[in-house]
Amino acid sequence: DVQLQASGGGLVQTEGSLRLSCVVSGASFDDYAIGWFREAPGKEREGVACMRPFDGSTYYANSVKGRFTVSSDNAKNTVYLQMNNLKPEDTAVYYCAADPNAGSYYYQLCNYGMDYWGKGTQVTVSS
Repeated sequence: DVQLQASGGGLVQTEGSLRLSCVVSGASFDDYAIGWFREAPGKEREGVACMRPFDGSTYYANSVKGRFTVSSDNAKNTVYLQMNNLKPEDTAVYYCAADPNAGSYYYQLCNYGMDYWGKGTQVTVSS
């Protein structure tokens, strides 16, 4: 089974930075699309960044474009989400997820969700 373990959340002030990590196991890392999603109280789940580790292609939600960067270390089966210039509205539980549908339209998974999910990590941005 595919397993994902997210870490790196915490409390940060507005305009601060955090880096989340997601370790993927039980799967061929290069065959999957990996995504970061977030859920805030009273809001729908949002896909913020997705990527294909095998070629490094990335996709971002408009709400985070220019502030968040998704990357991978394929040797470590790890995907990162570097979050800069954080805002209070970024406060949420962040989840990483994986899906074997890593074709040309993988970015649509950021809107519809993925097959495998890890436990979330809380990010709180204070004003």
